[in-house]
Parts: sequence; structure tokens; C-alpha cells
Amino acid sequence: MAALRVAVIGSGPSGSYSAQLLTEESEAPIEVDVFERLPAPFGLVRYGVAPDHPRIKSITTSFAEVFEETPGVRFLGNVLVGKDITLDEMRAHYDAVVFATGAPLDRSLGIPGEDLEGVHAVREFVSWYGGHPDSDPQSFALTGQRAVVIGVGNVALDAARMLMLSVEELRATDVPEHIVNAFAASSFREVVIVGRRGPAFAKFTNKEFLEFLEVESCDVIVDPADLELSAEEQAHLDSDPAAKRLFSSFKKAVDRGVLGRDRRVRFVFDRSPVELLGENGAVTAIRLTQTTDPAVTETLETQLVLRSVGYRGKALVGLPFNETTHTVPHVESRVHDGDGVVDGVYIAGWIKRGPTGVVGTNRRCALDTVTSLLEDVSAPGRVSTASTAADVDDLLESRGVHVVDWAAWKTIDAAEVAAGESVGRERVKLHDRDEMLRVARGNGMDAR
Repeated sequence: MAALRVAVIGSGPSGSYSAQLLTEESEAPIEVDVFERLPAPFGLVRYGVAPDHPRIKSITTSFAEVFEETPGVRFLGNVLVGKDITLDEMRAHYDAVVFATGAPLDRSLGIPGEDLEGVHAVREFVSWYGGHPDSDPQSFALTGQRAVVIGVGNVALDAARMLMLSVEELRATDVPEHIVNAFAASSFREVVIVGRRGPAFAKFTNKEFLEFLEVESCDVIVDPADLELSAEEQAHLDSDPAAKRLFSSFKKAVDRGVLGRDRRVRFVFDRSPVELLGENGAVTAIRLTQTTDPAVTETLETQLVLRSVGYRGKALVGLPFNETTHTVPHVESRVHDGDGVVDGVYIAGWIKRGPTGVVGTNRRCALDTVTSLLEDVSAPGRVSTASTAADVDDLLESRGVHVVDWAAWKTIDAAEVAAGESVGRERVKLHDRDEMLRVARGNGMDAR
């Protein structure tokens, strides 16, 4: 009996979970090829989770077991689906294709001045300090006194915390060495985190906020006036235990007060950004209004603005796309083009449901996808037209694609560990794509 062949596009949480569950749930022999456009696996876990959150990043150990210990599962890194291999070719070579490509774009504020130098999506900042190979190592020069972060989700707090961590704390992470040096040279002494609603509606977790209180290099300042609740906020706290716990932690920050530390992070709520001001093309200030009373305004001087107001999906070549939800339309994870289900094409993760949930949420999402896929391919009378792994390899080779397989990734992985050992750290990420590919080929690392 020929093995069922499935392609999974994306090796982040939803893609890795999809591969794992396909092998666990399929009653028939199965082969799964996981395609990744980067030379490294794990997507958002490797490049989006805060470097000082090793417990969350440790899920990669479980994902690695899928590629190392599961017969028939392959990793094909450095392959851009849509360019190196088309969707039509995928459908010809596999019984089913699962897109798990995430939400790689960011939402804008829609206010004047967003194009000024020094104004960035938080995604760009996270990619920079996370060593993403598509991020220019020179993207950020941390010269300024005050940074402003717009948004009150976990990613906003991650970015603000990175600006406050000491060099010693950064060296306990896998942040590339040159990025650590950039943080070491930073002149920023204050980060203002702006929430457009009141504190009762903050989206970051209580755990994230308490971590900020433990950062020894900075004061955490919450204005007592911001904790005066409206009837709507009080009703929300009464109905949401998590929000109530977080609000109690805000009170603890107020009670602790200012400790006179070298740096500080200040939380302000009920403020909406309305304009970014600049000189000579660079941001110099942000103008805020009180959300509940737009007549009340204030202007903060700033040299760095990070907007953290949400991610959004990107249209994929050959697939339908909803421009309102920024997701691929589907019926029970089966791609739907408006006329009907697209045979053999499925979606999982953020491109299916939007950028919501935590890492573990993707497992439940992937299970729904896998359930629909296996139900379809096991339907009576269905005949497999898939080719072989060698056919796919030959196609990519004929186009000069340097595929990074699992063994090549492990070579990169070992080089990162060795780079860390050379400077007394557990690991130092390689930031440059070309260097990663040289290492993958076995050509070694540039002298640094």
C-alpha cells in the first residue's frame, strides 16, 4: 500500500503540530514533508517568543522529536512555496497540502507620521532582537531617551522589557551577540506603554506584568489616577477573574512606588495616539488624546515608537483570501474559494483563525485540520496521485534551491551552540541567512 503523502507549509507551532498529529492519527502509512521558507525551523517559537522566556521556547524540544524520531517526516527548509515550488505543483506531488503560514504582517495605527524614521511595528523589533534572518542587523540604533510602545498585549511587554534588561540578563538568552552589544550601548532610560482603554482591559497576562516588577534595573510606574474605574471597567473586573488579578497587581505597583532605579517603564491607560511628530524625517514626539475625552491631549517626546496593535495574515498565491479578517476562508479547515471546497488544500493556525491564542492553542487547531484531512483522504474510492519524495527533491534541485534538511539544520544548531560557548553563553543565534546557509553546507562560520 502506497503511503499517503502530505505537505505542510510552515514549521511553526501549527505546522509542527500538524505534522505530529498526522503521523499519530493516520491509520494508513503516511509521509509528511514540512516546508519552511527560513533555514531554521519552529517559526514563531524561535523568532517570536521573548528570549528570556526559555520555558515557552522549550516546546521546540518536542517539535524536534517529530523530525528526529518519526519515520516519514522530513524538514525542507529554505524553500519558498509559491516561488521555488508552486501550489499546483504541490497538489500534483502530494495527496494533501496544509498551509500553516501564520500572520506575518502587522496592523497600522492609521495616523499621520507613521512613515517617520524611528516608528516601527513591534514585529520588526522582535525580529531584530530575535535574530530573524530577514531582519537587517542594523535596523535599530538604540539612541534616545524615551521609547513609546502602543499596545497592551504580551508582545508589547516583551519589547518594553527587552529595552530594560541588563546586559547580564541578555547574555543569559540566545540573542545574537551584536544585538546584545547594541542593547548594551542603548541610551534609553524610559519606556512608556500606552493602552487605548482602561487598565481593566489590558491584554497582557498577570504573569507578564509580575515579571516586569522583578526586573531589577527599572522602576515600574502606574498612575493611581488611571486605576479609578468606570462602571464598565468595574463590571468587566467582576466578570473576569484574570483581569481582576492583573488589576490587583497594578495596585501593588502603585503601592511599591518609585524606587529610584536607573531606568523606568511607565504605564498609561485611556490614551489614543493621534499623530506622530518629527523633524528631518525622524520621529521626535507622539501626540495622545484621552480616549474617553478627546479634548484632553498630551505630547510625549520620543525617539522610538513601537506599534503593537496586532498581526494580520498575508494573501497566499493561488489561495482565496478574506481582506477583512486577513485569513484564508475555510469550511472545517478545508480551503473554500466561494464556489466550493478546494480539493486537497487545508489550513491551520493563525492563517485560519487569526492571531489569537497561545502556543498550545495551535495543537487543538491543528487537530481539527488533521481530522478533516484524514477523513477526506480515506473516503471510499479516492485514488492517490502523489509522486515520491525523490521527485520533489529532483524538482527543487533542478531549480537550484539549496534545501536545508534536518541534518543541515542540526549543523546550524551546533554552530549556534559553539558560538555561545565561545563567549560563555548557552547559545548565540546566527542572524545572517547567507551565513546560515554556508554553515548548512558545511563551509563553517566566518571569523568573528
